[in-house]
Amino acid sequence: MKRKTLYLVQGAAVAALYVALTWISSLLGLASGAIQLRLSEALTILPLVLPAAVPGLFVGCLLANLLTGGVIWDVVFGAVATLLGALGTRWLSKSKWMAPVWPLLANMAIVPLILQYAYHAEGTYWYFLATIGAGEILSCGVLGLLLYTALERTGVVKDGRLCWR
Repeated sequence: MKRKTLYLVQGAAVAALYVALTWISSLLGLASGAIQLRLSEALTILPLVLPAAVPGLFVGCLLANLLTGGVIWDVVFGAVATLLGALGTRWLSKSKWMAPVWPLLANMAIVPLILQYAYHAEGTYWYFLATIGAGEILSCGVLGLLLYTALERTGVVKDGRLCWR
C-alpha cells in the first residue's frame, strides 16, 4: 500500500506543479496564441525518471487548460497530447536528449488542430505546426533539459535514475 500512496502523491505533486507553472505562464501572457511558451512543459522530461509523472502531467494539463479558460476541445485534446508525449518519453526515450522529442511531436501534431478548429485561429496547419514547434523546442527542449541538468547536479538524478536523499 505504501508504494501506491507514494505513486499517487508523486503524480499529484507533478500535476500541481504543472497547473501552477501554466498559471504563471498564462499570467505572463506566454501560454496562449500561436507561439506558446508554457513553463510547465519543461516537466515533460520527468517521465524519464519518474513513472508517476505520466498521469501527473495528464491530470495537470487537463486541470490547467480547464482553469485557464480553455474550450472543451482544448481541455481534452491538449491533455491527450501531453499524455502521448509523456508516454513516449517514459517508454521510448533511453536518454535525456531524446526525451523532449515525444512531447514536441505530440503537441506539434495535435495543438495546431485545436487552434484551427476549437479557437478558429487564422492560419494554416503548417504555420501553427511551426509556431507550436518553436514554443515546444523552448519549453520541452531547452527548459526541460535545463531542469534535468539541475536535477543531476543536485544529485536527485544519478545515472538516469531518481535518487531520493
